[in-house]
Amino acid sequence: MKIASWLSQNTSLLKSNNIQTARLDCLVLLEDTLGKNRASILAHLDDLLSSEQLSLLTNKISDRLKHIPLAYIRGHAEFYGRTFMVNDDVLVPRPESETIIDQLKKLPATATIIDVGTGSGALAITAKLEMPDSRVIAVDIDNACLEVTHANAKTLHAQIDTYCGNLIEPIEPEVLYGSTILANLPYVPNSYEVNEAALHEPKLALFGGEDGLALYRKLFSQFSEHQNLPKFVITESLPFQHQDLSFIAKKHGYTLTKTEDFIQVFTV
Repeated sequence: MKIASWLSQNTSLLKSNNIQTARLDCLVLLEDTLGKNRASILAHLDDLLSSEQLSLLTNKISDRLKHIPLAYIRGHAEFYGRTFMVNDDVLVPRPESETIIDQLKKLPATATIIDVGTGSGALAITAKLEMPDSRVIAVDIDNACLEVTHANAKTLHAQIDTYCGNLIEPIEPEVLYGSTILANLPYVPNSYEVNEAALHEPKLALFGGEDGLALYRKLFSQFSEHQNLPKFVITESLPFQHQDLSFIAKKHGYTLTKTEDFIQVFTV
């Protein structure tokens, strides 16, 4: 089969299953399978696919038809210009989360950056690579996530520390003092309708209780248990949650200083 025929047939197939990015997905799968860039593929649409290539592509399309996220099929995702390994133990890094790093880089440097609920480690590792003079700590309640974090840190040559525990519980008070917290916690309300691809992602990393803010309440409550407070807290949540999240932060002594898209920055 020619590449052109495969591309046309499978784009139509994915479209018929309500996958809005059908052609793009097919091109990405062709790039991965053929080991060629998109320009080269499009310049050689009359080339024939081998039986081995067709078999690989058929399996990948079969997974995509089930609305399995493309990143899981590929085994990796892009974040802040870098490639991170992902699997179904971790949430796929989202482009909107890159704004957390943008805001981090605008703040006064702190000795320690703590990524709470690190998942794949995308935020923690990016923070270390962008701000190499800071100590970076990644925390997650799930050891399976930390295994992915370790693999990504090794591949990207980022020296970070990892802790397994519930939010900031494993962090020593003296380390917490004056730090910057990155908190992209599960914030989707339990009753919120998500797309079919998101249903394949770990629910523990996605849903945050009735209003989506249960873990943020717990996090700020944990801060109040310490005299040694973090200096900055950068959060991600849905825009309609921002006012409620600001009230939660204010209750525990934090003031909102910046909002951009999904991201809010608080300081004590």
